[in-house]
Amino acid sequence: MKTTATRLFDFAYLQFKNNPQPKLFNTKKNGAWIPTSTSSYIEQANTVSRALLRLNIKPGDKIAVVTTTNRVEWSILDLAVLQIGAINVPLYPTISSKDYAYIINHSDAVLCFVSDKDLAKKVSKIKEETQLQDLYSFDTVKNCSSWESLLALGTDTSNQHEVDALKQAVDKTATATIIYTSGTTGIPKGVMLSHQNIVENTFSSAKSLNLNAANYKVLSYLPVCHIFERFALYYYQLMGFEIYFAESIEQLGDNLREVKPHFIPVVPRLLEKIYDKIVDKGSNLTGIKKMLFFWALNLGKTYQPYHKNGWWYHFQLKIANKLIFNKWRAALGGNIKFLVSGSAPLQPQLIQIFTAANIPIFEGYGMTETSPGISLNDIRNNGLKIGSVGKALEGVTIKIAEDGEILVKGSNVMQGYYKNEELTKKTILNGFLHTGDIGELDAEGFLKITDRKKEMFKTSGGKYIAPAVLENKLKESRFIEQIMIVGESQKMVAAIIQPHFEFLIEWAKRKGIETDGTAQSLVQNKKIIKRIQKEIDKSNKKFGQWEQIKVFELTPEIWSIDNELLTPTMKIKRSVLKKQYQHLIQKIYSN
Repeated sequence: MKTTATRLFDFAYLQFKNNPQPKLFNTKKNGAWIPTSTSSYIEQANTVSRALLRLNIKPGDKIAVVTTTNRVEWSILDLAVLQIGAINVPLYPTISSKDYAYIINHSDAVLCFVSDKDLAKKVSKIKEETQLQDLYSFDTVKNCSSWESLLALGTDTSNQHEVDALKQAVDKTATATIIYTSGTTGIPKGVMLSHQNIVENTFSSAKSLNLNAANYKVLSYLPVCHIFERFALYYYQLMGFEIYFAESIEQLGDNLREVKPHFIPVVPRLLEKIYDKIVDKGSNLTGIKKMLFFWALNLGKTYQPYHKNGWWYHFQLKIANKLIFNKWRAALGGNIKFLVSGSAPLQPQLIQIFTAANIPIFEGYGMTETSPGISLNDIRNNGLKIGSVGKALEGVTIKIAEDGEILVKGSNVMQGYYKNEELTKKTILNGFLHTGDIGELDAEGFLKITDRKKEMFKTSGGKYIAPAVLENKLKESRFIEQIMIVGESQKMVAAIIQPHFEFLIEWAKRKGIETDGTAQSLVQNKKIIKRIQKEIDKSNKKFGQWEQIKVFELTPEIWSIDNELLTPTMKIKRSVLKKQYQHLIQKIYSN
């Protein structure tokens, strides 16, 4: 048996050899957590591998997988597919049937696995337009091949020697997965990642994550089709952690308090929502409790690591943690060592507040094309700098091009875009991946992201605008949930804003402002518009004259994944939003 991991499925076998877990994966059923041990995980994966071979699946064949929530069957299937040299093609559950047809056809997938009847119905609509040989469901679904039938097909162990031979033959440089990036513009691109890409990135990331192999619990809830969560699942297996699958994003709070995890990866939008709910509760307090809450909150906003604030600050912070912040930690289960944030820029102020509350947040940077990690903050050895995305991971080289674009080199860089050699050659030049992000490296090696290269624009006055920087600052306001900066080739910068409706309703009640509670009435209310203008004015003081937002329009629609205004990782889709709100943009600039 191998003594280290070089292929993704090696993580499971190494754990079985060195540190088998009785409760590796844990699934909630009928109110109880049902465990799957390391040995059962491997046994079921081998059963599925045998079944796949009997279905004539060969090395290099593509298997599409899509689940509504994370679940143990996904990991079992992943192990089963990868160890026979086949390729896992994960899909988002929120995309349209049309997108399923495109990705399944483009990837040449021959089988598709779904989690439930709703997804089975969605994929069934387009199955005849594809080369799919069959559609399987983890849940029992009428007129759909079942997971149980696959397990039954693999019960006969007579072809296990074939599985073993294929597993032995898989090279670390072989393609393990093709991940179709959600993207904020254009059609999805299939990112080809090898076993080596992800395995070596997992090891280098593990060195920057200050978690020792211990009896830790983790909660899996971010979409496993996204490389961030998928990497996390491999990392957990490497470390021997107990993995609990959240029942749904709506039940995440309950699951956090129940499981009491030691670590979870997060995306900025989730942290923003958690923070908004905490502050909303604080706003509804009265008297001394309310005063103490906002005293602690304001204290957190000035936090700096490594005791730079001085002894008096930390004396006060100790009191704030005992009186106020301990409730925040309890809401996350009480055991969190730290959180790692990725996928999109995070407001530095949130990092300060949560870290002050003994819920440290370490922001990192990565992308699907880099498997995913590029850089990460690490509290050890002065490796944390708030406002940066940390230093390069071991084995990763970062340099800044003349135009400010971040270039990355290392074993984490993708093999290329599937069936798109032209784009691959444009993206990887002289071994360096051109990320499309603009940033800067400081003298200590900390990387700071300033914007997306393609999203930056010039006003008619010739001034460059970095919209993400402005948007991130404005989203610190509790009144603003989503915002898109506009103004390309125009004389001034403006904004389209989706207010934080839940907060607005409560705020209007407190202020005695009469509305019927509908989004439409809220965005048309003159007092609310005036109050949001105050938030804009406050932020404008921190922007250059040419960056300041002169006009804004409010939208009654909630920008979401379901209405395709946000990507599955909750980033705004600029091209879609511009089209949707063209009438508002025209209104701004025609005046």
